[in-house]
Amino acid sequence: MARAPLLQLSSISLTFGGNPVFDGLDLVVQPGDRVALVGRNGSGKSTLMKVMAGLVEPDAGTRIVPPGVQVGYMEQEPDLSAFATLGDFAASALSEGDAYRVEMVAEGLKFRPDTPVATASGGERRRAALAKLLAEAPELMLLDEPTNHLDIKAIGWLESQLRDTRTAFVLISHDRAFLRALTRATLWIDRGQVRRQEKGFEAFEDWRETVWAEEDEARHKLDRKIKAEARWAVEGISARRKRNQGRVRALAALRAERSSMIRRQGLAAMELDSGQTSGKRVIEARGLTKTFGDKVIVKDFDLRVLRGDRVAFVGPNGVGKTTLLKMLTGEIAPDAGTVSLGTNLEVAVFDQARATLDLTMSLWDGMVNDPDMRVSGRSDQVMVRGAPKHVVAYLKDFLFDEAQARAPIGSLSGGERARLLLARIMAKPSNLLILDEPTNDLDVETLDLLQDLLGEYDGTVLLVSHDRDFIDRVATTTIAMEGDGRATVYAGGWTDYQAQKAGAAAEVRPAAKSDPRPEARPAARSERRGGLSFTERHRLDALPGIIERLEAEIGKLSDLLSDPALFTREPVKFQKASEALMERQDALARAEEEWLMLEDKAAS
Repeated sequence: MARAPLLQLSSISLTFGGNPVFDGLDLVVQPGDRVALVGRNGSGKSTLMKVMAGLVEPDAGTRIVPPGVQVGYMEQEPDLSAFATLGDFAASALSEGDAYRVEMVAEGLKFRPDTPVATASGGERRRAALAKLLAEAPELMLLDEPTNHLDIKAIGWLESQLRDTRTAFVLISHDRAFLRALTRATLWIDRGQVRRQEKGFEAFEDWRETVWAEEDEARHKLDRKIKAEARWAVEGISARRKRNQGRVRALAALRAERSSMIRRQGLAAMELDSGQTSGKRVIEARGLTKTFGDKVIVKDFDLRVLRGDRVAFVGPNGVGKTTLLKMLTGEIAPDAGTVSLGTNLEVAVFDQARATLDLTMSLWDGMVNDPDMRVSGRSDQVMVRGAPKHVVAYLKDFLFDEAQARAPIGSLSGGERARLLLARIMAKPSNLLILDEPTNDLDVETLDLLQDLLGEYDGTVLLVSHDRDFIDRVATTTIAMEGDGRATVYAGGWTDYQAQKAGAAAEVRPAAKSDPRPEARPAARSERRGGLSFTERHRLDALPGIIERLEAEIGKLSDLLSDPALFTREPVKFQKASEALMERQDALARAEEEWLMLEDKAAS
């Protein structure tokens, strides 16, 4: 016998500020469903989830939840004002005998239930909201960005819990690896319409492109038909005026159908200008040591960052990733060791706390009052990569409309604030990007664009992130901070780091307990296999990917320089592209030579 749905929405319509969010929406969630809820920032994902939770009343339509079915919702900004501690809030709906569940969940999510609400950070409050939902174990869980403010270890724990649960859930997340691992169906919100596919997020992008291609084809056919009918109306209607009024009315209906088609929102017109070329050596750190009280951030840490490197820093929350990043850029002094910065550095910083955004200012004022963007004597223009541009026009490049330009920054969603911060750092040339948790709240399309831009960027990138997929797509080096001062350098991204770490655990004998000094680099190991040291073996594994990336970059630069008018039209761009091509060709030759040398050594 078929089981009754856990939740059913029928003919839901909802309007905010005169604009329809949904119209005639139907939706069913069945027992055992594991659903990804996806869509652009501002498309209504969180609003739909609140309708599903019964927290937002639609203008029309019905929400049906069978008797005895509990629907739980993880709030992004929970109200904890009635509770003394985070644990009190998380256990508020549990009986005294079930309160232990909060302790179990809190251990996995790495938050302390006894933390006073008054001193809790935004991330701690969100983890308490997630713990509350998991501890209550309702029949249907609605999870809105549960991985935000979780470190990679906690994300892995949550992924394991959701993989093993029998509870149905609907999940909003920017973390592609998380979505791919957990979902079996996809709800896609696009221009007020909700589509469903009985496949997980893994199949979403192909599905989206197919739907959009079919839309484009239908639009082109309709345009051709309107054009033909309009030509007939001009040329033939006077001779058959009375007989063909029906055809005229049909033409009007075709035009009405065409005008009712909702245009897809474009991508943000993001662009990175790497400015002047930095020196080949960007950062040289030797013997860095930093402690706060009894807590060791790093000890005897060495690192060399060269121009064009993409270095990711990973590790648990609170381990000191941002502190290490600030030491490497000279913002914080180490207790011991030295940091030498290269020449001609132009630094741009994406701050995870969004501290540079004044939430009381309007978007307009926030842009024109930025010292790096201010145009002397003008209150309506900003300086964008060396040229003045009207502030509204620049905001539109990042998908903000004119009405939003006068709204306070505090009214923006998390994704919109991230987009605004990207607009500010991309307005000026830079050759060293510091990206501290840039992926939080960004939608999949914006993440795709950001990844493409970073791939084409001539400068250097230092990245802190808990997004495994983003690290894999961007990073050429991963620094794992594992606590107690240990910071280990691995070639490649997240997946490479995991493979190398697993290999090291299996093959390398642990250091004696009497030697507490952590190893800062894989090069410190001397175990050999097949004629290669540990570091050489993993360097050999990483080189094919490096060679492939260099070949792709050479191909892009060659295509750019194949334009015969480029030198005349944009001589500076031509010069930079030529220099970049020569650098990559040299790097490719060195990488291929190194690969051959290591291959020969491994075979000996």
